[in-house]
Amino acid sequence: MDLERLALENPLIDGLERLPVRSTVLVIFGAMGDLASRKLLPAIYNLAHEGSLPERIELIGISRGESSDERFRQHMRESVDRFSRRRPNVDVLDGLLENVRYVSGSFDDPDLYSRLREVLEAIDADFGGPVNRVFYLSTAPEFFPVITTALGEAGLNVAEDADVRVVIEKPIGYDLASARIQNEAALRHFDESQIFRIDHYLGKETVQNVMALRFANALFEPFWNRNFVDHVQITAAEDIGVGTRAGYYEGSGALRDLVQNHMLQLLALLTMEPPTAFEANRLRDEKVKVLEAIVPPRLDEVASMAVRAQYAPGVVSGVECAGYLEEPGVAERSRTETYAALKLYVSNWRWAGVPFYLRTGKRLARKLTEIAVTLRPVPHLAFNTTGNSGVQPNQVVLTVQPDEGVSVSLGAKIPGTKMAIRPVNMEFHYGTSFMSESPEAYERLIMDAMRGDATLFTRNDEVEALWAIIDPILAAWRADESSPIPQYAAGSAGPNAADELLDGCAWRRL
Repeated sequence: MDLERLALENPLIDGLERLPVRSTVLVIFGAMGDLASRKLLPAIYNLAHEGSLPERIELIGISRGESSDERFRQHMRESVDRFSRRRPNVDVLDGLLENVRYVSGSFDDPDLYSRLREVLEAIDADFGGPVNRVFYLSTAPEFFPVITTALGEAGLNVAEDADVRVVIEKPIGYDLASARIQNEAALRHFDESQIFRIDHYLGKETVQNVMALRFANALFEPFWNRNFVDHVQITAAEDIGVGTRAGYYEGSGALRDLVQNHMLQLLALLTMEPPTAFEANRLRDEKVKVLEAIVPPRLDEVASMAVRAQYAPGVVSGVECAGYLEEPGVAERSRTETYAALKLYVSNWRWAGVPFYLRTGKRLARKLTEIAVTLRPVPHLAFNTTGNSGVQPNQVVLTVQPDEGVSVSLGAKIPGTKMAIRPVNMEFHYGTSFMSESPEAYERLIMDAMRGDATLFTRNDEVEALWAIIDPILAAWRADESSPIPQYAAGSAGPNAADELLDGCAWRRL
């Protein structure tokens, strides 16, 4: 049941920010895993704390390890105690845990789905009618097609008089070919409207604020085009290393881990045309258009528009750190990149000729995710004769983390007898402007999946458009087995080779 249908059935809810959600069973595959423990279970608790969950909700955890309802409840209590963004309220947590169940089994075992069906039918009987079902796949990617296929073969992909949805975590595929295979496997048993491919970056308030900034303010739209924008930098820097994730990271690398999904999503939101309505398919239609306007590079062009590197030993925040090749679990001669930088162009009327520079890396100087839009310099500077050196192009900077907000740099006169100019900032910060803590991205996205609102989720053609941009770069890097991988010291701003991508400008300081 979608939002429009719900509003028609009950006109009294029209205009409410939080539309009621039907009673729901949330089934988490991989419920004992790291993502569920750190993000999903605490998010569900915080939704309960705020009264956002449906009036009646059942939570079923599924994992391969043997356990019991009570042991899973204890696991969930420990996860919430450790990772929740607020101190748990005992009464709220106890009330949530009353309706928690656990089913163990191998994801490819038909018996697991028979037992799951029995639990779901018992819940329907207890509720006095069918309830909505959300299957959340918090597992390794290789299990996504296994689980969606098994759900379909068990007849759990549909339910009479109730909605059934499946939430699939990233990464969707390893490259374009595998992404298509995953999409096809899911679409064999679920309609596209039932599939919610999650990218948690899209649940962040500041990411959504990109759309508010652009489309709710007449101030910005007149210069948001090639006539006024000189270039754009999108940065996703991390100060941590691979930690205990070397096994995953060796098969992924920075390009797949962050650029293919998070960073290209930021680019799409920044550059897309305004949708006719803030509705799932209309918004995603515009994102697909702009992604398809990014012409994938030819193999012989990759060296001039993409740079990869690995972090070497160095110092981060005063602490000595090992290089990537010395990390536990990393192959001795690994060619996996921990840093990636790209130069892309959007070949459409609005953005033709504007370079978009993307960079991401681990063990960099500090943690920072931001979008910096630099405008063209003013065409005539009347102050040149006074020896001004502080006049710089205006910038609009959207900071996603750690300090969420927006700043606009302006040139202003320094007090005194001379007409001397220096940059000053006008700033907006979420914390001080709204005096509240932004909810975790997973809280918003879990509720949207329960509501059936796919606006902040990724459609199948969007996933394939994202991979089409990245695939030639992966192919070129895979084919080059002899060139040395550039190194950068841990705690630095990245490799010097990344500077060669820039056309007369410099990377913003980290």
